[in-house]
Amino acid sequence: MKFAKKLMALSLAAVMAGSCLTGCGDSSSKSDGSGSSDGTIVIGGSGPLTGSAAQYGVAVKNAAQLAVDEINKDGGVNGVKFKLVFEDDEADPGDKAVNAYNALKDKGMQIMLGTVTTGSCLAVIDKTKQDNIFQITPSASAQDVIKNDNTFQVCFTDPNQGKASADYIADNNIAKKIAIIYDNSDAYSSGIYNTFKAEAAEKGLDIVTEQSFTKDSKTDFSAQITAAKSAEAELLFLPIYYQEASLILAQCKSADYSPKFFGCDGLDGILSVDNFDKSLAEGVMLLTPFAADASDDATQKFVKAYKEKYNNETPNQFAADAYDGIKIIAKLVEKEGIKADMSASEICDKLKKAISDGFKFDGLTGQGMTWSADGAVSKNPKAVVIKDGNYSAL
Repeated sequence: MKFAKKLMALSLAAVMAGSCLTGCGDSSSKSDGSGSSDGTIVIGGSGPLTGSAAQYGVAVKNAAQLAVDEINKDGGVNGVKFKLVFEDDEADPGDKAVNAYNALKDKGMQIMLGTVTTGSCLAVIDKTKQDNIFQITPSASAQDVIKNDNTFQVCFTDPNQGKASADYIADNNIAKKIAIIYDNSDAYSSGIYNTFKAEAAEKGLDIVTEQSFTKDSKTDFSAQITAAKSAEAELLFLPIYYQEASLILAQCKSADYSPKFFGCDGLDGILSVDNFDKSLAEGVMLLTPFAADASDDATQKFVKAYKEKYNNETPNQFAADAYDGIKIIAKLVEKEGIKADMSASEICDKLKKAISDGFKFDGLTGQGMTWSADGAVSKNPKAVVIKDGNYSAL
């Protein structure tokens, strides 16, 4: 009898435990992408939250969450609310990016905002194509990331950045003799370099030396700097990320070489590098879609809200592109009458048609933004200069 009672008690406990597990599960997040049951659309994102590129990923996650919170506070879109889930891919162009993507799918992702960096994005675009998930990246700028018909960009493509940089330098007579230092192992850097070089030739700029490095040799730039100095380059064009740029600026000072410096959106973040002397960045110019000191109401409202939510941190252009990305998704969801119980594939079919069919968006990073059928955004870059330790519009 005692054995029978004990067996019955154990059986009852097992049933109760199973019921609890079932009841405590997140019914809004179906890992098969078939839609949620609680009126919430799950937006997934991935980017570097740790490692050397963490400033980019954290900014994107923070701004995306800010946008989601604002939308939900206002009642959602046609009664539909959003949920953001985010994974750390460490800016890895391989397994870590794929693992992050699979984790997002397990959490019920129906739309993807991401990835943050080009290498990671290239690692997952064929996955999102296979799963037919709408993917819009805030900041992966290589042209190849939008090769599939379900992928779109909020940021400029690399070719756009390279051409616009050469045009700005030439049209504003910033310099004639230019040296380039770029990372030939990185798709972002190489893509900008190639189009900059071609446009510079069209504009009559003299590229006096072209110097490269790789991911395995990006701490000592003495040879590249010596070559630029010997060639009497007036300007160093740096289509690279802020970590390497901070080292180049410091090593230029040690070499008693003080050219002008010009970069693209990858330089955004240089003022936050640990132990970096910010005075070295004074006068550095870069192209970006966003300047936090702009006087328009939308920018000032965003900057104020971001600072209040994130410990007085000033948002960079990665944050602005991510914020726009979520708001773009919201407008498309509203336009197409998307419901939370729709599958990821059904949502994708509706969104990818809508965004390239006369859709326009006014955001922080551009007015009247439109998208071509190939997924590229049309908007104008802004030039900023680092002045008194802050970004200022030129």
